[in-house]
Amino acid sequence: MNKVVKFGGSSLANAEQFKKAGEIIMAEESRRYVVPSAPGKRHSGDTKVTDMLYGCYRLAEEGEDYSNQLKAIKERFYEIIRGLNLELSLEEDFREIDDNFKNLAGQEYAASRGEFLNGKIMAAYLGYTFVDAAEVVRFTSEGTLDMDATDVLMGAKLENLPNAVVPGFYGAEESGKVRTFSRGGSDITGSLVARAVCADMYENWTDVSGFLVADPHIVKNPAQMETITYRELRELSYMGATVLHEDAIFPVRKKGIPINIRNTNCPDDPGTMIVESTCKRPRYTITGIAGKKGFCSINIEKSMMNSEIGFGRRVLQVFEDQQISFEHIPSGIDTMTVYVHQSEFEDKEQQVIAGIHRLVQPDFVEMESDLALIAVVGRGMKSTRGTAGRIFSALAHANVNVKMIDQGSSELNIIIGVENRDFESAVKAIYDIFVMTKL
Repeated sequence: MNKVVKFGGSSLANAEQFKKAGEIIMAEESRRYVVPSAPGKRHSGDTKVTDMLYGCYRLAEEGEDYSNQLKAIKERFYEIIRGLNLELSLEEDFREIDDNFKNLAGQEYAASRGEFLNGKIMAAYLGYTFVDAAEVVRFTSEGTLDMDATDVLMGAKLENLPNAVVPGFYGAEESGKVRTFSRGGSDITGSLVARAVCADMYENWTDVSGFLVADPHIVKNPAQMETITYRELRELSYMGATVLHEDAIFPVRKKGIPINIRNTNCPDDPGTMIVESTCKRPRYTITGIAGKKGFCSINIEKSMMNSEIGFGRRVLQVFEDQQISFEHIPSGIDTMTVYVHQSEFEDKEQQVIAGIHRLVQPDFVEMESDLALIAVVGRGMKSTRGTAGRIFSALAHANVNVKMIDQGSSELNIIIGVENRDFESAVKAIYDIFVMTKL
C-alpha cells in the first residue's frame, strides 16, 4: 500500500497538532508522502499564517515598515519548533524572505512561504526528505497549472525517494517565479503527488470527520456521507461545500485513486471515501445539499423566441463581452432566464441590458436580485421516483417560494433558486424530508 497524506492548516496550527499528525503518519508505513499546509488558527480569535504573510507583504508593497509583522510570523514557526524539541534553524530562510519582500517578489511568493516553512519543519520532525514544490509543481506563464509537466517532474523527483514532504499550495513557472493555487489549494498538491507516485490512496486530513450532508451552521448535527463519487463532490464543492478544493479531484480521477477525508483529532473515524464510481447504495436518496447566496436573474421575453435561430448565442454573447460568467439558463418557449453572480453583474447591468436590446430586440427584460441557488446532489436520485416532487412539497410546507428549478440530464443534481432570506429555511426543509424521514 502506498499512501499520500495531506494535512490542513488546523491540523498543523501548533506543536500539539503537529504531534497528532506525526502519530498518524508513523502509525502506517504506507503513509510515505506528506503534503502540509501553512499553520492555521490555534483558536477562534487567531490569524492564519497565510493571512499574516499577505498582510506583511502588503506593508512591503506600500513601502511601510513590516519588521514587526515578519517577526510575529517567525515566532509562530519557532513556537512549533520549540514545542517539537527540534534542532532546526529557519534564520537563513527568513533572511531570504526579507530580501524578497524588499525586492517585491510578488504576493504569491509571500503567500507560499507558510507552506514552504511548515514543510521544512515537517520534514525535520519526521526525518523525511524535503522537496520544494517550486521544483516539481509547474505553472504556465499565465499562472495555470501544467498538469502533464508537473506529473513528469514530480514522478522523476519522487521515484527514488521512499519518503518525502512536498509543501502544498504553490509551485513555480519554468523561470522560477512562484505561483499559487486559489485558497485551499494544498488539496490539489496532494492530488498531484498521489497521481505522480500512483498512490493506492490519497488521505486528506482535516478538522472534520468527512463530508456532511448539509452545512452544520444551518442544520444541527447533520448526517455524514460514507461514500461520495467524484462527480457528486464536484457539484457540491462548486456550490459551496468547502471540505475539499473542487479542483483536487482532477489529477487523481484520471488514475482512479480514491480520496479519504479524515479527521486529525479523531483518527479512528473512517471518514468519507471519494471514489470514481461505486455499487454501494447511498444511505439516503440524496448525498448532499450545498448552496450559495448572492445571485440575480435576468429574464428575457420575446414572442417566437424558440424559432429564432441563434437567439441564445446572441444573449450569451452580451455576457461574454462584459466578462460575466453565467450559472444557469432555464428557458421556456418565449422566455430565457440567465442566472449570474450579483457582485459581478451590478456594475455592468445597464451595459448588459443595452446589449441584449441591441442584439436580440426582446419584448421585455426583467431583473431580480438577492437570490440563492441550492444544489441537491445524489446518485440515488436517478433510481428514485418523485424526488423533485418531494423537494417542492418540503419547500411549500416551509413557506419557501421557488424561483427556479433546473435538473441536469445526468439526474445527478437538482438546482433550486430561492430568495436569499429563504436560503437557510430551504436547506433545512430539504434535509428534513430526505434525511430525517429517510426518504
